[in-house]
Amino acid sequence: MPELDRPFDWPIPQSAYIHIPFCRHRCGYCNFSVIADRDDLIDSVIAAIDQELQSLDRPHVQTIFIGGGTPTHLNVEQLDRLLVMLRSRFQFSDSYECSVEANPEDITIEKLDVLASHGVNRVSLGVQSFHREKLLLLQRGHDGPGASRAIELAASKIPNVSLDLIFAAPGESIDQWREDLRLALALPIRHLSTYTLTFEKGTSFWSQRAKGLLQGLSEDDELQMYDAAREMTAAAGLEHYEVSNFAIPGSRCQHNMAYWHGRGWFAAGPGAARFVDGRREVNHRSTTTYLRRSQSGASVVGESEAISRSQFGRELAAFGVRLIEGIDLDATHTATGIDLRCLCETAIDRTTSLGWITDDGDRLKLTEQGILFADSVASEFLSS
Repeated sequence: MPELDRPFDWPIPQSAYIHIPFCRHRCGYCNFSVIADRDDLIDSVIAAIDQELQSLDRPHVQTIFIGGGTPTHLNVEQLDRLLVMLRSRFQFSDSYECSVEANPEDITIEKLDVLASHGVNRVSLGVQSFHREKLLLLQRGHDGPGASRAIELAASKIPNVSLDLIFAAPGESIDQWREDLRLALALPIRHLSTYTLTFEKGTSFWSQRAKGLLQGLSEDDELQMYDAAREMTAAAGLEHYEVSNFAIPGSRCQHNMAYWHGRGWFAAGPGAARFVDGRREVNHRSTTTYLRRSQSGASVVGESEAISRSQFGRELAAFGVRLIEGIDLDATHTATGIDLRCLCETAIDRTTSLGWITDDGDRLKLTEQGILFADSVASEFLSS
């Protein structure tokens, strides 16, 4: 395809992701790069992240996301040191978004004061549920009332609070899920992410399901719960802007929008993934390996792959179509020089024939049915 052979300027990253791998414990469903019961490594990881970021020339960023793991597992002094360091390694744009993931158990006035004093203006709380039995099943350490108090306390210091909830846990009923949604939407939140419980290979939940000790819900139950989330968030005034994400107007997660639009991003920390100058790199997932390589002066990168323009285009389509507003084909062509209609012709024809997307000539959008099959739609674009 001639246009894919022309010179191309990759997007200049204006976002950064910092991975803090420490947790109180590893939940049974988690397959992220986390480490528990090794708080003795926290200071070393902060130093290694600082060393990793030294290669950057204090780039301007519009968004920075500190995730994990559980960044708020760090004590007040460690959080302060981390945030001071990040301020020295990046220049924040005037209208920046700085998000920190948090565990309800870790929320204190002292930690919130430190976050706010360093410009953190968005907190994402991994609540997952307010129901005691479900929280026990998910191996979470907080309870419903504690989660509610943490949300209210966080919002009193940093008003832009986001919440994560999991649905379709083994044994969960539609009424229990509706109650989780009701409780969440009654609290001072501006953003809500809802995710189906998945059984990822390598997790203890995967092993338990293989032994018949855990069983997921039916697809019909999952769809009912998803529909309930869409219905109740709309009634509460939240826009459904991405398949799993809802926000009051003006409170979409700008960091995730950068991912979905393929704008490029820096990253540091164990297991962190970056996309810079057309190359995707992922650091070693093992915290101890990451530290060992950092301290010996070796590269902390575990995987590295150059992305072709055609692959970039397919990924733009696959992730962009998850946005409820869809993909503006002309804008994408202008920004990247990639004609998605030509590149993804087979996928567009197939997904429109299945009734999963609409194509009005200017924009590709998921249909109501397509929203329920968004992962399948993305697969079609990636493989076409």
